[in-house]
Order: sequence, then C-alpha cells, then structure tokens
Amino acid sequence: MNPEAAGATTSIALTVVKTLSLLVGGLITFLAYRAYRRAAHRSLGLLAAGFGLVTLGLVLAGTLYELLNVSLLMGIFLESLLMLAGFLVIAYSLYAT
Repeated sequence: MNPEAAGATTSIALTVVKTLSLLVGGLITFLAYRAYRRAAHRSLGLLAAGFGLVTLGLVLAGTLYELLNVSLLMGIFLESLLMLAGFLVIAYSLYAT
C-alpha cells in the first residue's frame, strides 16, 4: 500500500472517530446538564462541566493543529490538560454531595 494513501486513510478515519466522539460527548454533556437543570444538584452541574471539558479536550489537538497552525505536540499537550481538568471535575462531582 502507498504510504501517502495509508496516511490519508488514517487521517479520514481519525476525523470520523473524533467527530463521533464529539457528538457522543456532546450528547452526554447535554443529558448531564439537563439532569442538573431538572434536579438542581450542584454535583450534576459539575458532572456536566467535567464531561464538557473532556469532550472539548478530545477534539482540541487536531483542531488547533489544522486551523490555527499550533504545533501538534502543543495541541496534544493542551488537549491532555483539558481532559485532565475534566476528569478532575468529574471525580469531584462524584465525590461531592
């Protein structure tokens, strides 16, 4: 297989997976936010915020690299920071009462 064709195929597959991750993560964030609005529990609001941060982090590296010419390594670093922050907020929301 041609290395350029393999790279293009991988790039398309990555774009599809990241798009699906954005859609599913957005849905989870929306559902958690809706539950927060219905029940008015602070922990559900934090859970929604955490899922929002994780979802944003999932798509950040490629977006920064493609649209803003940020280096891929810096994009991955920022993506990882957002995901870490999201997971910390999720963990706190599950711990807090």
